Amino acid sequence: MSHNFPARCFFVPLSMLFMLCSSLSAQSLGTIHRVDPNLDKLIPPNAVLEKLAEGFEWSEGPLWIATGKYLLFSDIPPNTIYKWKEGEGVSVFLRPAGYSGENPPGLELGTNGLALDAKGALTMCDHGNRCVSQLNEKNFTKKILASTYQGKRFNSPNDLVFKSNGDLYFTDPPYGLKGLNQDPNKQLEFNGVYRVTPAGEVTLLTRELTFPNGIAFSPDEKTLYVAQSDPQRALWMAYEVLANGTLGKGRVFFDATPWVKQGKKGLPDGLAVDQSGNLFATGPGGVHVFNAAGKPLGTIDTGEATANCKFGEDGSTLYITADMYLCRIKLTTKGLGF
Repeated sequence: MSHNFPARCFFVPLSMLFMLCSSLSAQSLGTIHRVDPNLDKLIPPNAVLEKLAEGFEWSEGPLWIATGKYLLFSDIPPNTIYKWKEGEGVSVFLRPAGYSGENPPGLELGTNGLALDAKGALTMCDHGNRCVSQLNEKNFTKKILASTYQGKRFNSPNDLVFKSNGDLYFTDPPYGLKGLNQDPNKQLEFNGVYRVTPAGEVTLLTRELTFPNGIAFSPDEKTLYVAQSDPQRALWMAYEVLANGTLGKGRVFFDATPWVKQGKKGLPDGLAVDQSGNLFATGPGGVHVFNAAGKPLGTIDTGEATANCKFGEDGSTLYITADMYLCRIKLTTKGLGF
């Protein structure tokens, strides 16, 4: 069932966003740790992590919009989707991006992961509204794609990815609820990974993960990667995707729990996959680069807890959201879809 409710769009002059914008000449940030020579084939030796903007509360969900040559990304607590464009900096694209009523369910009011469907419609993990929704940019209204499973409300959809057939896969941890798993408003006793078909059919794919988070497909769509942001068992899972679109056996792709115990900032979170099947995964210590077999090649260390990353521009630029920062790095590989 589809619902529509008003959304608002504001475009704010750059001068009014001085807290959020760095100078137009980007500054460098962090370091690159190389543990395997093959990383040089993906990240050139002279690559620099550029800081594009700062001053956010918790930046998330970067998404490149090729038609307009700009980037969208969420800042969850202040309930905002921002737009960043080369030469212009940051402006407000949508506010409120998520929850707009009284008595919010938690502190994370805004959207989280962002994606485009095959027709280019902006699709959002509407974290604060506990649903997955889609924006109609002609009149800035929203259509809810999925809000319940078996009559019970989702916790707070977190990240999403489209399969080439139009099916939408997303994760549903409890981060948008004040009390997390103990919150009295939590209607589902588990935290799941789901699929929504274009017809609106919702299927629970797995409920075995304690805190499912980032999600991405392998190039052939035969593997679905899911991050688990649990400090007690911080890992990335790889699931077999069956012919009917459901999930088969899962295996641990990489266990980052030792990195958490070492005190590295962050937990397994957002994911991006390149055309060769290498995985760029935000987690403890920054953005980790793995080959398709799960071997670590190196890390882009932002110095902060790093939430998400996505490819943009011609596909060889990786945009990274790291706590209060928006960053990018030029690569010699290209992401899926470019």
